[in-house]
Amino acid sequence: MIRSVVTGTGSALPARCVSNEDLTRDVDTTDEWIVERTGIRFRHIAGPEETTATLATDAAKAAIAAAGLSAQDIDLIVLATATPDQTFPATATKVQAALGINDCVAFDIAAVCSGFLYAIQVADSMLRSGVQRRALVIGAETFSRILDWEDRTTCVLFGDGAGAIVLEAQESDADTGRGILTTRLHADGRHNDLLYVDGGPSTTGTVGKLRMKGREVFRHAVVNLAAVMDESLALAGLSADDVDWVVPHQANARILDATARKLGLPSEKVVVTVDRHANTSAASVPLALDVAVRDGRIRQGQIVVLEAMGGGFTWGAAVVRF
Repeated sequence: MIRSVVTGTGSALPARCVSNEDLTRDVDTTDEWIVERTGIRFRHIAGPEETTATLATDAAKAAIAAAGLSAQDIDLIVLATATPDQTFPATATKVQAALGINDCVAFDIAAVCSGFLYAIQVADSMLRSGVQRRALVIGAETFSRILDWEDRTTCVLFGDGAGAIVLEAQESDADTGRGILTTRLHADGRHNDLLYVDGGPSTTGTVGKLRMKGREVFRHAVVNLAAVMDESLALAGLSADDVDWVVPHQANARILDATARKLGLPSEKVVVTVDRHANTSAASVPLALDVAVRDGRIRQGQIVVLEAMGGGFTWGAAVVRF
């Protein structure tokens, strides 16, 4: 059968790293308060010359190099972001141009923190259809541009960054072959007011700022993420015991711990980067994945579960034999 196989990963972070102590100079908060409630210690903040497109391009270049390819080998770019460079055109087309690709399919997906999972399912479907062969799937954000820096309950939670993978359509053994085994996506728009941005071209004509009711988001996240991971594993004919690694959306250390406990997974199987990157929305899963691939934890043949939940609410999971 044809499956979409991960052949390379890459990531990029802004040059400026901001510690909790750095934040206390401008925000009414403390390092202890942030760490106790979120597990976050550092985040990267984009400078004036760094944008979602530049970060995405750097992550894409790293993923292409890791796959042993050239940019001209890519015929599909799906970029997940809630913070595009422009209202239009798609930031994916800016990445395409920066990579020197003259013609390929390129578009953005907006599903906030779940965007990378949505992008994976779309790219996987297109590759398995035979229309395209190699895809760049990117999650990239500059959330610092939409934060209210006077709201200490939200501004300390987020950072900027990008992560990317190369997917390639390959012949794969149905039982033991590599590739994406299953993906499951969900959305429930009734919860818009729990996590949203209070602006937009069609409503206020402004970009707006992020607003969140953290306690309610936490409750939904633990329930939804555990459920969709169970669902995706069942579709793949697997159980939690078969999982080598979970690469979750890096929103909050408490959510990661609670979700792992609900699934009966040991914390040692969960890739955690929230302490150094904070919440990078659609970038957080591919960023964490690249870290774990490059440090040798994630290896070929292992079962890896990717999962995320974000504004909308949207949520999803993917099971991959790496």
